[in-house]
Amino acid sequence: MAVDAGLIEWVAEAMSPVGTVTHRAMMGGATLYCDGTIFAIVADDLLWFKADALSDADWDAARAKRFTYSMGDGRTGSMNYRRAPDDCYDDADRLRDWAMPALAAGARAPVKRKRPRPS
Repeated sequence: MAVDAGLIEWVAEAMSPVGTVTHRAMMGGATLYCDGTIFAIVADDLLWFKADALSDADWDAARAKRFTYSMGDGRTGSMNYRRAPDDCYDDADRLRDWAMPALAAGARAPVKRKRPRPS
């Protein structure tokens, strides 16, 4: 996966009325957070918004593909992220329209607890 720094900057700029976007490297891509809540990933120069059971119907209606990846054993895995519609790449209002349900999905996601390190 590749990281498009310009795309991350665009998302941060478009989301500035909502909050501060930060990112963290993730297996060749980046995980995006808005005020600490995960809402998207950037992978292969594409933006993928977080989805969940409550928002899946809207993503399905928009025909937004689910994020998939190849596993080492030839199988395909998937994560509950959906491909951002094309108009999100050049229209800040549309990006925010789709980012808001993704932000809500991120807020609903259970918090992962860090495992204690063995002594």
